[in-house]
Formats: sequence, structure tokens, C-alpha cells
Amino acid sequence: MAKSKSKVKRFGILTSGGDAPGLNAAIRAVCRTAKIQYGMDAVGIRNGYRGLINGDMFDITSDSLVGLLTEGGTILGTSREKPFKNPVADSKGKFPVDRIKENYKKHKLDALVCIGGNGTNTTASLLAEEGLNVIGLPKTIDNDIVKTDMTFGFHTALDVATDAIDRIHTTAHSHSRIMVVEVMGHKAGWLGLYSGIAGGGDVILIPEIPYDINHVAQRIMERKKAGKNFSIVVVAEGAKNKEEALMDKKKFKKARAEMPYSIGYRVAHELEEATSLESRVTVLGYLQRGGTPSPYDRLLATQYGTAAAHFLADGDFGKLVALQNSKITGVPLYEIAGKVKNIPLDHAMIETARELGTCLGD
Repeated sequence: MAKSKSKVKRFGILTSGGDAPGLNAAIRAVCRTAKIQYGMDAVGIRNGYRGLINGDMFDITSDSLVGLLTEGGTILGTSREKPFKNPVADSKGKFPVDRIKENYKKHKLDALVCIGGNGTNTTASLLAEEGLNVIGLPKTIDNDIVKTDMTFGFHTALDVATDAIDRIHTTAHSHSRIMVVEVMGHKAGWLGLYSGIAGGGDVILIPEIPYDINHVAQRIMERKKAGKNFSIVVVAEGAKNKEEALMDKKKFKKARAEMPYSIGYRVAHELEEATSLESRVTVLGYLQRGGTPSPYDRLLATQYGTAAAHFLADGDFGKLVALQNSKITGVPLYEIAGKVKNIPLDHAMIETARELGTCLGD
């Protein structure tokens, strides 16, 4: 039985950008709460904004939601379609946003729930400006969405990365090697910093703190002289050296595109040359995004999802469902659009790393 009247009768829901643990839990929570409490109908949009452009949609039933809580990935599929970036008109002269509006109306949608990271919620903000009723949910393993304390997906990735570092310790010790572990984190180093500390990394390199490879090599040699025959180096994929930190965005992007290998391999090669110590690399890649979501992420995604249903019912549109000081709140999408939550240099966890004697490369 519906709890009360809702301003929304029928809404569309999509997942966009990279997948993350907890997406299905969020889908389940939005749709179940919206139906049970308010009698709303949910329409699944396949493959993110691409499905919204192409009208690739289906009605979500209670059967569609069975068994989702523990399932990784997203039953809706995803893409990195960006309808507002370099738009191209179709054969009828219509641009992606025109087709989105047409499909929104054709499928009789009263609102959209857009689940994703920075890019997804930036697009959601632009759709809100176009007059659509939109609510955003924050998911990303990078934990880099502003105005929210935590994104779902982060804790599962943290568990995976930390477990990998734990396992690599034994090989590093057995072979007396420098072991470089590359984790995700293109623009922000939350995952690298947290997993590096939790896994006992000796060196942690993150985008926020440009590194000097000679300084890193010196610290590793100091460890060797102290009788510690191995070192664990955790590198975020967006880590940059001091020279790269001086480049503008375009030049840096070009330099990275021309680099023949990932940053983890470059750091390992540079350290092997500087120290003459054998170095090996493990790139965790998509392992960090896959598999069963942790209980924490299931809970957080469920909490965000149920809140989104209430936002829909209240007609509280144009908002990101966020967590601030352990409380759910709504943040205007335009306040988070195009922004990245980097780690403040005075953050407590950076101070913790320094106090432990961890080398941060500077």
C-alpha cells in the first residue's frame, strides 16, 4: 500500500559511467521504496544516457529486483555517453538533448534518477537546467564527489586493494623486491591513500602530492640500510611527478597519452634504475570495481536509494542525495557539477601517513 500521495507517478532510472559495487543495491532501494511507499512505477533505462537518447527502456517489475542486493555491476548496463559534450545532430537535425526530451515525454516520465560519478551528475545537472526533473546519486570507487562525505563503491574497492597489498607483502618479503601496486584514482587519491595506509605501504603516491622519484629512492635505500629488504609502493593511476605538476591540463594529458605504459610501470622502472633493486608491478585495474559489494556499500547504497524515493515523492528535484556528518541531505546538482573532491593537504589521513613514517614522495 502506498504511504502517501507522490508528485511522481512514473520515473526513469539509469546508471552511467564506470560500474561500481553497490549499483544494483541502489537500483533496488529506489524502485522498491518508490513502489511500496508511494505506488510509483519505475522504468529502467539501459546503458546510461545512451539509452535515454535512443529510448532503450523497459518497465521494472518486482521480479526484476530479486537477488540484486549482493550482485555486482549493474543490471541496467552503463556507458560513458556525454550528451552535452560535442553534440552532433542526427539525420533529422535533432541533437542528443532533443532526443532525451522526446523520450522523457514519450515514455511518460515524471522524473529521472541518475546514478553515477562526477560526469554522470554533471550531465544530470545540465538536464535539470533543460527543465527535466532529476535526482542524482553518488557512486564511484574514487570517493571524489564534492559535498558528500562518502560515495558507495569506495569501501568495496578499498577492501579489494588492501587485500591485494596484504598478499603482495609475502612475495615482496620472500624475493627482497620493490613491489609497486597501482590502484585507481585518476584525479583524486582517496583509494591510494586509504589502501596504502591500511595495507602498510612504505610509499604512497597520489595526485594531490607531486613526487620526486629521487626522494622516493632515497627512502627505500634508507629502509634497506636499516635491514628491511623489501618495500611496498602504492601508486594511484593519476600520480604525477613534480615536473608534470607544472604542466597545464592539455599538456599533461598529451604526455600521459604518449607514455608507453601505466604510471606504476614507470615508477618501478625509475626506482630500479635509481636503487639497483629488483622491482615488480601489479596493476589492480578493474578488479577494484568488480564482485560482490561489501556490507558497508550495500547499506550506503540502500540508504541513498530509499532517500531518492522520498525526494521523488516530495518533488525535491535538481538535487544530489548526499551524506554529510552522518545525515542524508540534498545538495543542488549545480553545486557539484564539474568539480572533484581532492584530498586536502591537511587531511587527518595524510597526517597519519606522515606520522607513521610513510613516504608520500615530496
